[in-house]
Amino acid sequence: MDRDKLDSLHDLTGRVAIVTGGTRGIGRAIAEGFGLAGATIAVASRKADACDAMVAHLESMAIDAIGVPTHMADLGDIDNLVARTVETYGGIDIIVNGAANALALPLGHLTEEAWAKSLDTNVRGPAFLVEKALPHLEASDHAAVLNIISVAAFVFNPHGAMYAAGKSALLSMTRSMGAAFAEKGIRVNALAPGTVMTDMVMNNTPERVEAMQRANYMNRGADPDEMVGPALLLCSDAGSFITGQVITADGGLAPPR
Repeated sequence: MDRDKLDSLHDLTGRVAIVTGGTRGIGRAIAEGFGLAGATIAVASRKADACDAMVAHLESMAIDAIGVPTHMADLGDIDNLVARTVETYGGIDIIVNGAANALALPLGHLTEEAWAKSLDTNVRGPAFLVEKALPHLEASDHAAVLNIISVAAFVFNPHGAMYAAGKSALLSMTRSMGAAFAEKGIRVNALAPGTVMTDMVMNNTPERVEAMQRANYMNRGADPDEMVGPALLLCSDAGSFITGQVITADGGLAPPR
């Protein structure tokens, strides 16, 4: 190890990163952080105006970016996201699957429509984004996939069973992808946040938000920026020997597994 090698561990200069859910919350923070680390960013979100605003924000930070309106439940949108990114930047090095649907119904009240809406966005979309981008990841010398799951995958969740099931499934896909793609030089890992002070969390009642913040041993919710460090580790050369793993960043909420 020398100074130049140490300084380059978290350097993403020259790499192209797709960040889904990249206009708000954790995805927004990761898009900013990866851009400041040198990556070119393709921001994906359902709303075109949110994508445009995020691109303008990133460009104000001297980050090269495009916005591609994408509904992760629509496989045609996913095809377009991959195509637009490759047409603009010539390849794909990093995928951050950050988009999620937080739809919650208690058990005993599930509907087929809600099930499809939740699982199509939270599992099928991320899986097929990787499938569609696979040839470009194979061509990269620094290919990395990061699936944003949730500590909900590890704890009892009777009122958010669909969301928890989707995040558990995405963790299983992470491990399988990590094993399947290792020989192709593609690393695949997951990040499991606990309570992070995003719109998704703040849409709960004040009492519920308070309880969520107090449920961990650090006795608080995280700022979205606190997810950038672990995400950068898993997608940069600093994590070059890490694949098929999950980092839990939850302030001490879920017990070790």
